[in-house]
Amino acid sequence: MKVSYYPGCSLHGTAKEYDQSVKAMSKALGIELQEVEDWSCCGATSAHATNFKLSVALPARNLVAIEKGAEKEVMVPCAACFNRFKSAQHHLAHDASLKKEIEGVIGRPYAGTAVVKNPIGILHDDVGLDVLAGKVVKKLTGLKPVSYYGCLLVRPPEACQFEDVENPYMLDNILTTLGADVRPWSYKTDCCGGSLTISRTDIVTKLVDKLMTMAREAGANCVVTACPVCMTNLDARASENLRLPVFYFTELVSLAMGLPGAGTWFKLHAVDPTPLMGGLGLI
Repeated sequence: MKVSYYPGCSLHGTAKEYDQSVKAMSKALGIELQEVEDWSCCGATSAHATNFKLSVALPARNLVAIEKGAEKEVMVPCAACFNRFKSAQHHLAHDASLKKEIEGVIGRPYAGTAVVKNPIGILHDDVGLDVLAGKVVKKLTGLKPVSYYGCLLVRPPEACQFEDVENPYMLDNILTTLGADVRPWSYKTDCCGGSLTISRTDIVTKLVDKLMTMAREAGANCVVTACPVCMTNLDARASENLRLPVFYFTELVSLAMGLPGAGTWFKLHAVDPTPLMGGLGLI
């Protein structure tokens, strides 16, 4: 399977472990990633809050670059980037005058042929859970995660068209396939505060503390996400007495497949997950 790959800014900066674990997982599963040529920032998270047309033009430039490439399906790991790509596609498909104006801004025609996918969907639907199960060499026995999607993968549903907006299930299925004891909870898509982490840290701490409290009530010993913004907030903003280890799901997939790298990735986490993982005999 070959797909285009759009890492976005976060995976080249604060979310390096996400980028590295995505690539390790993909290689082991036979997914060939072709990084989008001359990709640029998609505008998350500020463009859509300051200038609507800019918020469409920035992802549209990247979508056109994908259209020019050989692989029209593109893996977009970052939830914020995924949301901006899908939102731009939605607006351009439903507003002909906007499409014409944006084409003038980016200087290229937009065909709308790129297929934007998140690695959760690629792993769950394209690769398949049976194939994944066959690659697992180290069951994640004793790990009790809750799946956390946050806002941006599923909302607005008319644009994202990804998963059940109220109770998404793919990540649960993936983690169960890895041997984890996934804990049910009702906060998969509650907001973590997003980029308010800089301007209103007090609000983010309140929201994250609620999430951590409810994860603990669900019997979880860790949280699993697919969003760099959520990872930053959950990993760094929780009050000391409520903190839990937080993982990108691709780190756990790679670990369960016996791939090297987990030790390096875990060192980049604010909450050290090695006591938990070592105590369970997983590292």
